[in-house]
Amino acid sequence: MPNGSPNPESTGSSQNQTLSFLTRRFKEAGIRPHTRFGQNFLIDLNLLRLLLDSAELDSRDVVLEVGTGTGSLTALMAQRAAAVVTVEIDTQMYQLASEELIDLPNVVQLQQDALKNKNCLNPIVLEEVAKQRQATPDRRLKLVANLPYNVATPIISNLLALDEPPQSMTVTIQKELGERIVAQPSTKDYGALSIWMQSQCRAEIVRIMPPSAFWPRPKVHSAIVHITYDESLRRRIPDRDFFHGFIRAMFFHRRKFLRSELLSAFKKRITKPQVDEIMERLRLQPNARAEELTVDTMLTLCEAIRTEVGD
Repeated sequence: MPNGSPNPESTGSSQNQTLSFLTRRFKEAGIRPHTRFGQNFLIDLNLLRLLLDSAELDSRDVVLEVGTGTGSLTALMAQRAAAVVTVEIDTQMYQLASEELIDLPNVVQLQQDALKNKNCLNPIVLEEVAKQRQATPDRRLKLVANLPYNVATPIISNLLALDEPPQSMTVTIQKELGERIVAQPSTKDYGALSIWMQSQCRAEIVRIMPPSAFWPRPKVHSAIVHITYDESLRRRIPDRDFFHGFIRAMFFHRRKFLRSELLSAFKKRITKPQVDEIMERLRLQPNARAEELTVDTMLTLCEAIRTEVGD
């Protein structure tokens, strides 16, 4: 689809994602939602608008949307952003959205899986995003999406692993996932994802949403989450790849003591006396667990271990 300036006067059915609109369009197209793609469409227009407003889009923004759906959110974003790169894995949904978005020259549709695998984003998607960002020097990337539940964690986590991550990510996700992102130490939701996100970002839950806000209704509550990247936080991490692997290893056996987790993760690379010396130096108790450590303490521990094992 060609690129250009958004048409701020663009209106139409693509922006009216009500239950009656969806059921009519799906019946006309002879399709239905696929649970394997995590297709749950946001039908509460007030919440759709809240998701859009929370992203604070303007004419500098290149938006990445994962899960085009019917194109309702896509069309709204195109009125505010410089460009929207929207990705849809489902061929039928891609075709349906194409009909709604055909007159929006600043929308680029990709019929792709946004992920190459669970640890890597699709390079085709990244190439198109890079192309749109390079159009003018001031362009910046934002993720705005009603994310399919089954890919939400790898999409968010892998985007943050990029050398130039999105300036912000404003998404609807499972409430449980949102709570994990903002969780504090010594709580049941605090884990590797909490530390990974909070080590580089500031995150907030904007709104909790009931299953009735979607069609088909999911079995769980959802949340609008707004995540803002902070370069000053990221600069504290000397080796992001090592840190990412380190925190995942620390929560591999959640209930194990930290000392045992360290010895298991770095078997044959570090000795018990070395681990004990590091823990004593950082004033960590022998029975400490990873879930008790703040982000700052985990960063310090990671760097002490990285220095010791020579990576």
